[in-house]
Amino acid sequence: MSEITQPTRRRDQFQPVRSIPVRKRRTTRLFPLVLTALVLMYFFAPFRTNILLLGTDDSPERGALGRTDTMILTTVVPLKPYIGTLSIPRDLWVTIPGVGEQRVNTAYFFAESNESGSGPYAAMQTIRDNFGVPVRYFAVVHMLGLISVVDALGGVDIQLETPMAGVLAGEHHLDGSQALTFVRDRSNSDDFGRMRRAQILLSAAFGKVLKPSYWPKLPRFVLSLTEVIDTNIPLWQWPRLLFALVRAFIFGIDSQAITRDMVNPFETSQGAQVLAPNWDAIRPLLKEMFGR
Repeated sequence: MSEITQPTRRRDQFQPVRSIPVRKRRTTRLFPLVLTALVLMYFFAPFRTNILLLGTDDSPERGALGRTDTMILTTVVPLKPYIGTLSIPRDLWVTIPGVGEQRVNTAYFFAESNESGSGPYAAMQTIRDNFGVPVRYFAVVHMLGLISVVDALGGVDIQLETPMAGVLAGEHHLDGSQALTFVRDRSNSDDFGRMRRAQILLSAAFGKVLKPSYWPKLPRFVLSLTEVIDTNIPLWQWPRLLFALVRAFIFGIDSQAITRDMVNPFETSQGAQVLAPNWDAIRPLLKEMFGR
């Protein structure tokens, strides 16, 4: 049987054991810094976001298949910050993929007639091919949807220097129905007049949204937009875009248009009055606004 070993010293004769401090990792300190950097990158990263805004002329009376009488190519660069809008004439004569030469506003119509929901993507592809601007997102406002959007804002205030669409010069408050009539009037104007009125209405809507007194109502307005606008803009983009829009209250919005001196009117073999783009005049504007 093995012999039991006994300690040769008493407990009080042993050297006391000291604990060695272990350095804590700096993860807890770095986390707020990393989170702050990610938030700043999300809101201020110099990534350009291009969006094609489309307004269709469809209605219960005219049918679900409409053309995009309003086409506004929009770009947002939060870091600058810069928001630019370029209005495109609906009669601009361009090449539509899979169709051929046609008015730019028919790209949506031809695609929708073949497959429901494909219209915005065909319109974006047409813009990419002809303008060379990469655009991935769209927002479509249907005719009656415009009424709902303006009414959700509580109406808009416009200031006219000259009479337009039956509206006298001066300041006017328009509700949804009046705004639609103002934009779509064709009695005494051409494509460029309609574009100008669309810009006036869009600027008035932006101006109202950008007023600090309206900001508490902004979430409710955005919610109303989701009910009347068809879009593929992902949810994670909305806070970033809205933040850039709010900053535009200080820096403004660059509203541009393809003007008369950038096109050449002509008549097609079928007798249609259209506009041939003068790309030498248009491309410098595209370069200035979209970096292309």
